[in-house]
Amino acid sequence: MSELPSENAHIRTDADTGAEADTDPLRAYAALYPEVVAAGSVRGALQAAADRAGLELAVELTSSPGWRKVAAKAESETEADGRSATVVTPGGGERVFLVDCWLGWIHMARGRALDLADVAAVFQAWVRGSGVRELTARWPFLETWDLAEAHERGETEAVAARWRMMQRGPLPHRDTELLDLIRAAHAQPRLRALSPGKSMCWFTLSRRAAHPDVGDFPRTRSLGGGRYELMFPDRSVRVVEGTEAAVAVILANLPQDLTP
Repeated sequence: MSELPSENAHIRTDADTGAEADTDPLRAYAALYPEVVAAGSVRGALQAAADRAGLELAVELTSSPGWRKVAAKAESETEADGRSATVVTPGGGERVFLVDCWLGWIHMARGRALDLADVAAVFQAWVRGSGVRELTARWPFLETWDLAEAHERGETEAVAARWRMMQRGPLPHRDTELLDLIRAAHAQPRLRALSPGKSMCWFTLSRRAAHPDVGDFPRTRSLGGGRYELMFPDRSVRVVEGTEAAVAVILANLPQDLTP
């Protein structure tokens, strides 16, 4: 993707004269995205495409000012639903609109569309509650994955999918000792009921699979040579030898009120 224009990319100062000259950040998009340039932004062009199709869709700017010309989003009317979709127009090379569908912080589907009419239709279907399989079946340029489908089936399925994903890797720096720890933790029913995750080089556990994490548990990383460091919620640390010892410390420090 080309570098995105900054907030003030439409203004430059001529070094010789000090005069300001128009340098519209969309000028480079004219050949491949004429409708975007004509509308002044992706948001304007996408809203126009939705209106032409008779879709009841409110297209918005994204939160980052630097993306205001080349990106847009739509969100479900019900805030608790947490559904949103975004589109970004990369510059140069080829005409393509990068589409992403979200459920809160969970990435549910993505794709590369050629037409803004298709993007508008995807946006409306998603924010109105379509499932990811329905979405990908109707618009083959979209793809989804195991974790996204599991989240639609419920928390228990999402947790199980996260464990499967964690045990497959990839892990930071191909950390086989951390992978051994994850597999040993999964073998414990009390830990298997929690949602696993990675934060940099740390293995984490949470009471829920969706963001935000609710984790008042130790986090663990491998130090090499069979040694593991555990960091507790109060930021204190402990180093132990072997995966069994590390798992035993995690189990011993689970909260008394543990309820996933």
